[in-house]
Amino acid sequence: MTDINLTNDLPATEDAPLMERSFKQEVAKLRLGEGETFHGEGILALTKALLQSGVAYVGGYQGAPVSHVMDVLNDAREILDELGVHVETNANEAGAAAMLGASINYPMRGAVAFKSTVGTNVASDALSNLASAGVRGGAMIVLGEDYGEGSSIIQERSHAFAMKSQIWLLDPRPNLPKIVEMVEQGFELSEASSTPVMLELRIRACHVQGSFHTKRNKPPAFSKKHFLESPDFDYGRICLPPATYAQEKHKIDVRWPAAVRFIKQKKLNETFPGDMTHLGIICQGGLYNAVIRALQMLGLADVFGAPRVPIYCLNVTYPLVPDEIVAFSTTRKSILIVEEGQPAYIEDAVLAALRRAEVNGVKVRGKDLLPMAGEYTGEVVLTGLARFMDRETALQPIRDLKQKAAGLLGGLPARPPGFCVGCPERPVFSAMKVIEKELGKFHLSADIGCHLFSTLPPFNIGNTVLGYGLGLASNSAVHPALGLRSVTMMGDGGFWHNGLTSGIANTVFNRNDGILVIMKNGYSSATGTQELPSSPQHSEAKAPDMSMERALKGIGVGWMKTVNNYDVAAVMKTLKEAMTTKYDGLKVIIAEGECQLERQRKLRPLVAKQLSEGKRTVRVKYGVDEDTCTGDHSCIRLSGCPTLTIKDNPDPLRRDPVATVIEGCVGCGLCGENAHAAVLCPSFYRAEVIQNPTWWDKLWNGNLLKR
Repeated sequence: MTDINLTNDLPATEDAPLMERSFKQEVAKLRLGEGETFHGEGILALTKALLQSGVAYVGGYQGAPVSHVMDVLNDAREILDELGVHVETNANEAGAAAMLGASINYPMRGAVAFKSTVGTNVASDALSNLASAGVRGGAMIVLGEDYGEGSSIIQERSHAFAMKSQIWLLDPRPNLPKIVEMVEQGFELSEASSTPVMLELRIRACHVQGSFHTKRNKPPAFSKKHFLESPDFDYGRICLPPATYAQEKHKIDVRWPAAVRFIKQKKLNETFPGDMTHLGIICQGGLYNAVIRALQMLGLADVFGAPRVPIYCLNVTYPLVPDEIVAFSTTRKSILIVEEGQPAYIEDAVLAALRRAEVNGVKVRGKDLLPMAGEYTGEVVLTGLARFMDRETALQPIRDLKQKAAGLLGGLPARPPGFCVGCPERPVFSAMKVIEKELGKFHLSADIGCHLFSTLPPFNIGNTVLGYGLGLASNSAVHPALGLRSVTMMGDGGFWHNGLTSGIANTVFNRNDGILVIMKNGYSSATGTQELPSSPQHSEAKAPDMSMERALKGIGVGWMKTVNNYDVAAVMKTLKEAMTTKYDGLKVIIAEGECQLERQRKLRPLVAKQLSEGKRTVRVKYGVDEDTCTGDHSCIRLSGCPTLTIKDNPDPLRRDPVATVIEGCVGCGLCGENAHAAVLCPSFYRAEVIQNPTWWDKLWNGNLLKR
């Protein structure tokens, strides 16, 4: 690789402020008072509803689609401090759920937010105990229901957990006034039935835009500004026998009937009338918009959303209200249950309610017309409703359009997700691909995080994934059965979430051998670059200088090395050393390289400011010498960078396309590093683009050109 060094690099930017997504302008809307109008998106409306409800404490852990709940709360700390609301970014979902323990003994309203279902799984121990003990103050769990084609997790629903623990499940219609109402009513439901509630929001509800009339923010009765007089002790709230037996009976005999009464009295579920009274639709609240849109496309709803087919909209999907189901269904000849996912909990419950009430004249349709599994997209709901209404001819234009598109395009190619441009994790997997050729394939226990993209082309590295921070634990039984040392991947987010205790402490305690590579990119990058204990910068509300290295030494790790991710040769050397050393025990490699996405967010405003002030700026650019490139393309196979691609060979005597670096390159240098480490070709060069050059730059570059 030809290295053209024309000037010095950009000034260091490590002291620049964090540039993760900011809501500092939007959070001003949280100050709106009685009778004012809020305009914005779902998550901000949810936060406003929490403040209007007199919440005393809020916590959570980031995860799609509710990652920015914590971002909003952190940006709104000044407002929350004025009200006396305690805000905490929890280490994991279990820690968040355990916060709700404050509502067990005291009349304090609390809320936590995290991703479902994986987050609910992590929090399950705390949630089960919370539900058993019951609450005095309202307790709400805001769940990001990450289900369907856009999800990055296992496909499960929150409904099963709600049923298992008798936690009431709210699924509000994706409409800002309704979301706000269900937050406020959710706290009241929780207190009326002494039971925590879950409020699930799909991604469309989180980002839906709208408006509602606000109320004043309500300072909590007890908070860090208004102290409780004394601690309360009640053995009946402790989850130990014999109290647990009484708690179980109390759930069924008292709490459940109280919840059903509250849902009926407050009319939390909605009925929308229509003139086609022989038919009916029962749908989850979160799917209401999709149902209305499908009816509009079938000519069965007007532009304002008024349906011709009556709809019973379940803003509370657990517990169901049998009386309401029977009242809605009795006069129908046929009803359709629109329930996303499997098992068909709601459909089965409706059938049971009608059978118990001896309602025999209505035909219940559901999973026979709609898919048992998978996301209920607009097209899926439209198809099911067209079949229910015997209007399948309405689907023909869509079928014709899809057939035409397939014919014109020849079918769309698969486009798997991948690392961002310049991602510091890509070089580590490039090094592993080179090592594979020398030492043979090895087992890699993967983990949740950006690095899970390693399982996709062009790397295809990563054999198992069991959960966030559980990569090393999942490797404990695999490693002894393999001849070549196995490798485990973990991010710094997974390290602090669960990996330090469940993985590393477990491995050291059991004297297991193996290699752990920790991607230290500085942030919880996969969820929006939120701060971690070991992030390079911290906001004022967070503790500084929490070190992974000190934690590893303290837990007993005796072999630990740090490498620069972008130095592929050094990464290879360290990995080979770990695989071949005689040291018996856990070997930890900390692969350090700041998340490039976050780094660019910090650099762009600095560069823009420098350019506007006429100051000298330098941008690194990599390229390929077309005359030297042989067209082998091993560089692409070892990188997978979106800015490294191919183009037609400019030499008419050569047929193979040549590699090229397109716009978007951030100058990480991986392409050239791969060329060196894999002993490929010398066709890569490094250049530096100078804007607002000095007289010395012009003189120096002029002399270079003369040479």
